[in-house]
Amino acid sequence: MNISYNWLKQFIKIDWNADQTAELLTDLGLEVEGITAYESVKGGLKGIVIGHVLTCEIPMPTN
Repeated sequence: MNISYNWLKQFIKIDWNADQTAELLTDLGLEVEGITAYESVKGGLKGIVIGHVLTCEIPMPTN
């Protein structure tokens, strides 16, 4: 069974990383077979630049 680490953190109120949480679950008697990193967007949106347009001026046509 696959369980989301973020979903699991809603029920276990700790600030540990995934490896430490897996160790805790194993100590409680639950077998953690492995941890798989998942990215919904390949590359994790690295290199994305976000901008905000403050003003926009349209030049008036000249006759």
